[in-house]
Amino acid sequence: MVGIGPGSVDLMSPRALESLSKASVIVGYKTYIDLLGDLVEGKEVISTGMTREIERSAAAIERACAGYDVAFVSSGDPGVYGMAGLVLEMADRDQLSGKIDIEIIPGITSATASAARLGAPLMHDFTVISLSDLLTPWETIEKRLRAAAGGDFVVVLYNPASHRRVDQITRAREILLEHKSPGTPVGIVRNADREDEEVVITDLDNMLKYNIDMLSTVIVGNSATKRLGDFMVTPRGYRI
Repeated sequence: MVGIGPGSVDLMSPRALESLSKASVIVGYKTYIDLLGDLVEGKEVISTGMTREIERSAAAIERACAGYDVAFVSSGDPGVYGMAGLVLEMADRDQLSGKIDIEIIPGITSATASAARLGAPLMHDFTVISLSDLLTPWETIEKRLRAAAGGDFVVVLYNPASHRRVDQITRAREILLEHKSPGTPVGIVRNADREDEEVVITDLDNMLKYNIDMLSTVIVGNSATKRLGDFMVTPRGYRI
């Protein structure tokens, strides 16, 4: 399991690059495979589209059981909304402990890549919540949003909207406004550290005026978060 971060070579760890270099088979979601460019040359590539995660995982396990060195790639970190958990569950189900070696190589997450483009919004306690209700009931997502807002966490929103799923980000904003001021700083980063990157700093009141889709990460500040020029900062509490 290889975390490739945003996908650019300069933000991949040496261990990730070494794993990709050694692998004879590379498995992943088509978009992530495309990000690897020349790194896949001369290798067997197995890629599928969205919602076919179990199929990709099964293919990676099958190749590993056959003796191939497999790099199963995830954007960001494979253990953060990635494929590591699914592969470990499937390997356990099939009683493959001791038959294949599984290594999880971390990567830069969307939360940290986006935060770096905004400044330092994650300097204090924060939580990450996906707004996709494909695998998690929306009632559970709402409960988590209320708990995070009530606890004055900085809130990072993954999968905020898609072509078919447009209402969740509006509802999430409404819930956050139950506990946060309309002037709370909000950062929106689209395609973090990729081509066509877009970075916006706005506030909770105006955030829906900007483009938010599946390629976006939204960071909503806490009660101490402020805008300092072109940066969004959540103070840690130092006296300066």
